[in-house]
Formats: sequence, C-alpha cells, structure tokens
Amino acid sequence: MTTSAYHQLVQSLTKEQILKKFDDIVPLNETTDTPSTANSTNSNEDKELFKDQDEEQIKLMEENCIVLDYNDVPIGAGTKKTCHLMANINQGLLHRAFSVFLFDHNEKLLLQQRADEKITFANMWTNTCCSHPLCVSSELGADTKVNEEWSLEKAVHGAKVAAQRKLDQELGIPAEDIPLKKFKFLTRIHYMSPSGGAYSKWGEHEIDYILIIKANPRYTPNPNEVGDSKYVSKEELKEMFKDSSLVFTPWFKLICESYLFKWWDNLDNLDQFRNETIDRML
Repeated sequence: MTTSAYHQLVQSLTKEQILKKFDDIVPLNETTDTPSTANSTNSNEDKELFKDQDEEQIKLMEENCIVLDYNDVPIGAGTKKTCHLMANINQGLLHRAFSVFLFDHNEKLLLQQRADEKITFANMWTNTCCSHPLCVSSELGADTKVNEEWSLEKAVHGAKVAAQRKLDQELGIPAEDIPLKKFKFLTRIHYMSPSGGAYSKWGEHEIDYILIIKANPRYTPNPNEVGDSKYVSKEELKEMFKDSSLVFTPWFKLICESYLFKWWDNLDNLDQFRNETIDRML
C-alpha cells in the first residue's frame, strides 16, 4: 500500500525536529501540569485570527493539548490554537484526541450537533463527544515529573478521564452516570482534515482514541457546545446520512464507514474488536 506525501512527512518527523519546527510547543519534561496557557490568544495577530468568534470558545483555544510523534508518544504541550491551525497541521503537527460513542440500553446512539459558536467544525453532526485529553498527568496517563514511561494502557486511562470531563462540560452528564470502568477502548485512528473546506485556516490532525460506553445518563447540553442532540437507531442514522442537508464531522464519517455498524451489532461483545495498532487514514 502506497502512502501519501503527507503521511511520509508526518512519519519522518523526529521529536527534535518537531520541537524545533514548532517553537511554542513546550517539551514534556518542561510542562507544569497546567490545563491551559493563559493569555495565549491575546496578541494582535490573534485578534484578527479570532475575529467574530465566540469569546468562550476563544478561551478554550488556550487549553494545552498533547503533542505527539508518529507513534503516539507524547513529546510536549501545545495550545489548542497551535494544534488546530492548518498552517501547522500542513507541516505535520499531530496531537491526541478521543471520540466517545454512548449507547443507551435500547442500543440507540447519542449524537450531537456541534454548536454554531464552535470555531472548528461548527454545526456538524457527530458522535456523542469528541475532544482532546489535556497535557496534564491525569489525562496523559503518566507523570512527566518522575519520567514515568508511556504505555497504551496508561494513555487509554487518560483518554477515559478526559472523556468523563468533557461529557460533563459539553452535555452535562454527571461523572457518576458514566464511571470510568464502563468505557471500552477499541482502537485508534490517525487522520487529518481541514474544518469545512480545503482553504480553511482550522483543522484536525490527530490520533483519536475510540471509546464506547453503554449507559442511560442524565444529560443537559451546554448550548455553547451543543446545538442539538438526539438518540438514534442504526436505521435512523443511515437515513440521516442520506439527507443532503445534514453535514457530518470527517472523523465520524470515517469511523462509521470503517467500524461503527459492525460494533453496533456486538455492543455486549466488543472485546473481540479491540485493536492496539493505529489505523492510519491519512
């Protein structure tokens, strides 16, 4: 199988090259375990970059994402702004993400439509929750101050902690309704996509941890994050895909095309699908 020029670029970048190329990335051993970098969106350049954008969403662009090498090994902290600029993505900058698929006990999937206020992928329908672990020990799955070794098991735990946090922040789902032990990790996908068009200044380039949970949680969507939400059956989702007026996030479409309906038929027997290899979709 041939790989794209972009795939080859990302694969070729070493830790040292990434830190040199993106000088606002803080090396992992110099991070301070803080979830965001205050005032990192306040420059004159940022005022133009975020012109007419929602103030609450601009503030979230100060959060510190986990910058990765090609093999999903953390190498530093980069703000959400830095990690989502296509100017950086086009040079290979990669970060960690997670996507949650929450099914109720009738095996219906909770979908959300991203709010109009969102800076990236606004108004698009997607899975229950998609976001980023922060570059802090609890969501990295490792303590950088004691040089704790990275492992997939620890990274998965960190992604689950992040998922629980964001399900509360976006959908108002209490942590006690979605205990960490109920999340199942299935795989990781590596993909890149601009937000809304080839010439967008924003986009995604991430290794995305796919988490499935079966629960009947209480939820109260945050209107600054979620424009609409609903539970759907397999058949209802397939009908949504036929509706040309609806737009879906690129990662959701990739997951649906490659995996989702097979998983949906086996929600009580998901362990058979666990895959520790990164599925490259570049």
